[in-house]
Amino acid sequence: MPAAHAGRDPGPGTRDAQNQDWRRLWREAVTDPRELLALVGLQDLAENILPRLDTGFALRVPRSFVARMRAGDARDPLLLQVLPQAAELEAVPGFGLDAVGDLEARTARGVLHKYHGRALLVATGSCAVNCRYCFRRHFPYGEETAAANRWHEAIEHLRADTSIEEVILSGGDPLSLSTAKLAELTRALADVAHIRRLRIHTRLPIVLPERIDAEFTAWLRGLRWPVAIVLHANHANELDASVAAACALLREAGATLLNQSVLLRAINDSADALAALSKRLFDCGVLPYYLHQLDRVAGAAHFAVDDDAACALVDTLRVRLPGYLVPRLVREIAHEAHKVPL
Repeated sequence: MPAAHAGRDPGPGTRDAQNQDWRRLWREAVTDPRELLALVGLQDLAENILPRLDTGFALRVPRSFVARMRAGDARDPLLLQVLPQAAELEAVPGFGLDAVGDLEARTARGVLHKYHGRALLVATGSCAVNCRYCFRRHFPYGEETAAANRWHEAIEHLRADTSIEEVILSGGDPLSLSTAKLAELTRALADVAHIRRLRIHTRLPIVLPERIDAEFTAWLRGLRWPVAIVLHANHANELDASVAAACALLREAGATLLNQSVLLRAINDSADALAALSKRLFDCGVLPYYLHQLDRVAGAAHFAVDDDAACALVDTLRVRLPGYLVPRLVREIAHEAHKVPL
C-alpha cells in the first residue's frame, strides 16, 4: 500500500480501534465535498472537480476511510468512489432509476424475493458511506424498509412462504442499525422454523470497522443459524490494519466472510488492481465471491467497463491467481432467476 496517506494514524494496528464508539464516528463523517478535497490536499481543484449542480445524492464518507486516500492524488481509487462528479448529471440511455428491478421484486414492505429459496430484507436506508455507483441511490427507502412496524410485515411474509430457507439482510447497510435492533429482528426470525441460513451484506466493516464492537460480536456469536457476511471492498487500499482486525473479530464470532466488488473504470479495472485486492482479502480471511459488472443506474455510467474488457481481466486473473482467489464475474439482470455469469 502507498506510504503517504492523508491524515493516516501512524499505528492503526497497535490499538483496539473497535473500542471507539462507532456511532460518534458515524456522526463525524465528512459530508461536504470541499472539506473532503481539503483533507486530501486537493482544495485548489474544487472548482474544476466538483459538479456545479446538486447531484441529488449526498456525500457521506467516514474520516477513517478518508485517511486511507493518497494525499494530493485526484485519481486516488478510494476518493473516486465517493466524490461527487459532474458526470453524474449526464443522462445516458439505458441507465435508469431501478437498475436491477428491485421494486418489481417486492413481495412485502421491505422484502425483495428474486431468487428461489432466498428473500432479501431492505433493513434500512442508512449507510455509512455513499458510493457514487450505488445501484439503490434512487430507491424509495422511506416507503420500503423491512424494519417498519417492528419487522411485522416482513416476518409474516417469511413465515408464510416455506420455500424461503435463507434471509439476506441488505439496505442501505443493515449494520447501520443498532445491535439491539438487529437482535429484535433475529429473535423474530428464530420463530420461523424453515429459515436455515442468514446472510448479511455490508460495507461497514470496510469503511467504519469500529462498528464491529463487543456488543455486535456477542450478538453474532449467539445466532442460531450459520451466518455468511458478504463484505464490499473494491480496492486493496481499502483494507488497512483496522479492517483486518474487524474481519478477525467477525471470523472469531463464527461468520464466513466473502467479498463482492464492483468493476469500476479508473478505480479497479486492471489485472494488477484486482489481483492485489484478492490477495489482500485473503490476508484478511475473506474469500473473493463476486465481481459485479456495474448495475446500470442513472448517475453511474462513467464507471462502466466494457464486457469484453471485463472478461479479459478475469481471464488474466485465472492465469495469475489460484482459483479460489478469482471472483465470479456476473451481472444482475431484472427477472433472471440468478446472477448471470459473463
